[in-house]
Amino acid sequence: MIKPTAELARRLGHQFSDPSLFELALTHRSCGKRNNERLEFLGDSILNFVIAEALYAKFPSAREGQMSRLRARLVKGETLSEIARELEIGDYLRLGSGELKSGGFRRDSILADAVEAIIGAIYLDSDLDCARGFILSWYEKRLQALDLNETLKDSKTRLQEFLQSRREALPKYELLSVEGEAHAQTFHIRCEVGLLKEATEGVGNSRRQAEQEAAKAALVALNIEGERG
Repeated sequence: MIKPTAELARRLGHQFSDPSLFELALTHRSCGKRNNERLEFLGDSILNFVIAEALYAKFPSAREGQMSRLRARLVKGETLSEIARELEIGDYLRLGSGELKSGGFRRDSILADAVEAIIGAIYLDSDLDCARGFILSWYEKRLQALDLNETLKDSKTRLQEFLQSRREALPKYELLSVEGEAHAQTFHIRCEVGLLKEATEGVGNSRRQAEQEAAKAALVALNIEGERG
């Protein structure tokens, strides 16, 4: 059962002057011509600007290429879908019957688009400062965790490149289990690497995140990457 949008608005902490904007932001194109695609377009631009502004302030000595790569990591669909799950947005999405049957409320792309659409709706309902405040609150821990000195390639890419450089077989990822309710699932992934006697495992809020964690564990086991706290 789809929950009322007003409930999500209260949890987010924004009182919409025009509630129909928020409802539109949560309406997928599978529902018809009146959907969130235009708001998504607007929200995407605002998100990129706000994150670029935050990175510019946080890393005064960073080069353009470094900031571009960091921004790409923060605004990619995987990160947005993680934020959507943290906010439990999937419970409030308006989807067509086909998407409902296929579990669209769990799909990363639909969740990510909804976050961008919500940003666009908040901006139109208020102003840029208000939208900026919400974005920075959702990204606070992620921005704090950034380290300009660490390699910007993700763990799966680093593991693959390491194995290819030694002409070894590529890693194999296997889904072990999925736990939890639809809006807050936990994925368990096993990563098998020929150079390791034992497979490594990773846990995450999405399959891709769990694969990254399993690859990171493999890098640690191969002494390519140090153990991180």
